[in-house]
Amino acid sequence: MPPVPITPIRVGHIDDVQELRKTKPRTIPQRFVRDMPERPTLTTTPLPPPHSHMPIIDFSKLSRGNKEEVLTEIFNLATACEDWGFFQVINHEVDLNLLHSIENLSREFFMLPLEEKQKYPMVPGTVQGYGQAFVFSEDQKLDWCNMFALGIEPQYVRNPNLWPKRPERFSETVEEYSGEIRKLCYNLLTYIALGLGLKGDVFEKMFGLSVQAIRMNYYPPCSRPDLVLGLSPHSDGSALTVLQQAKGGPVGLQILKDNTWVPIHPIPNALVINIGDTIEVLTNGKYRSVEHRAVAHEEKDRLSIVTFFAPSYDVELGPMQEFVDENHPCKFRRYNHGEYSKHYVTNKLQGKKTLDFAKIQTKNTN
Repeated sequence: MPPVPITPIRVGHIDDVQELRKTKPRTIPQRFVRDMPERPTLTTTPLPPPHSHMPIIDFSKLSRGNKEEVLTEIFNLATACEDWGFFQVINHEVDLNLLHSIENLSREFFMLPLEEKQKYPMVPGTVQGYGQAFVFSEDQKLDWCNMFALGIEPQYVRNPNLWPKRPERFSETVEEYSGEIRKLCYNLLTYIALGLGLKGDVFEKMFGLSVQAIRMNYYPPCSRPDLVLGLSPHSDGSALTVLQQAKGGPVGLQILKDNTWVPIHPIPNALVINIGDTIEVLTNGKYRSVEHRAVAHEEKDRLSIVTFFAPSYDVELGPMQEFVDENHPCKFRRYNHGEYSKHYVTNKLQGKKTLDFAKIQTKNTN
């Protein structure tokens, strides 16, 4: 994770949304009220069933299926990556008791007294600890969300002072959970590579000692969800992102599909996976990272647990030669992944704007 900024960043007063909900449940401070173009449209009309939306990948067919099942599911995975950039994974082989434990402990952490959570502050300009990330000015609009984030791998990205002592077994469970999600990411990257016609281990070899982080997001109810956003629109700077949505919560995740914000209905015990900017660069835009956001709900809270999986900071990245030819000119320059990561976390979330860092700028000949 990037170091603490050399000069302090002035972010002004940031209300803790859980405390705001407790003490002034009808109040929406102006810093949370979005400008008109950014406000979400909250539909109340029935939506088609989730199976007609985001693709579903059965991991057991990839890992234990017969030859025909494996080939079919690799094709389904490739189609999901190219057409959606998002998919839900069922039968993912992560112990369901472990999913249940990390969910319960995350919720317990957010329910701790504010003074306890503030022992692990997210310093402005950094992305570990408790608070709000990606805030860089006093007039910036804020998300209706509390976050708690930790660097996991390699060991040097960790800040031991930010690992909480309460609830009990929180740290041990995060360790165990992160290890299982890490295995899943490596396995998925193998099948994604095969779907691209590459050797299965190409990404594992390229990435070196992969960087991994975890972030818990807690979205309290909001009396005016039409005025706020739970999380600003953005794409992820990772290679893969794994999202666990807590049971019983409202639909909150939306992805930008064909210029329309599509709500994602979570399947029980499934994990939602999305392609990050790194894979878009490596495939020269064949697989694209997709803009997504979170919305708030008037009556229900929502909890999500997100894992970010990316190459080592010292790896140099750029489009792979297999995806560059006369019909597909190179869209991105080569760059150091650590530099990109630093660029990502030191800018506010603005759709896919961060990826401009890597784009080759074409001259306008008109």
